[in-house]
Amino acid sequence: MALELTIGQLAKMASVNAQTVRYYERRNLLQPTDRKASGYRVYSDEALRRLRFIKNAQALGFTLREVTDLLNLRVSSVARCGTIQVKAQAKLRQVEAKTRDLLALSRALKSLIRTCRAGEPTDRCPILNRLDKEIGGQVGRKTRR
Repeated sequence: MALELTIGQLAKMASVNAQTVRYYERRNLLQPTDRKASGYRVYSDEALRRLRFIKNAQALGFTLREVTDLLNLRVSSVARCGTIQVKAQAKLRQVEAKTRDLLALSRALKSLIRTCRAGEPTDRCPILNRLDKEIGGQVGRKTRR
């Protein structure tokens, strides 16, 4: 017998909140199986499986757009595992690039911290002075906008 879950039950079982479930509905990642006469959404065990898939994919760094692609590939009769592998490899390259960027930021921050003398007044703080010089430049490899 299939489960009939309310939005609250589904959210609790997947360790998310109901707003997350509604957001995924708006993004067409998740749909209720039915609605009760009262208007309440009803979800199946497949919705729970799908919601867990979405959260697991996000935990690995996949965006919701990429999750949509993965979900579509999962039900495609022509897709092959190699297609998924290529997407996972691309995500790995992104993660590795981000790791390199974070390591560069870490090195830059450590360097700034080493120059700091805690007892100095702020007008002679090497961290603040360096940040003044770096405005418009780059401390790390990339700047956020």
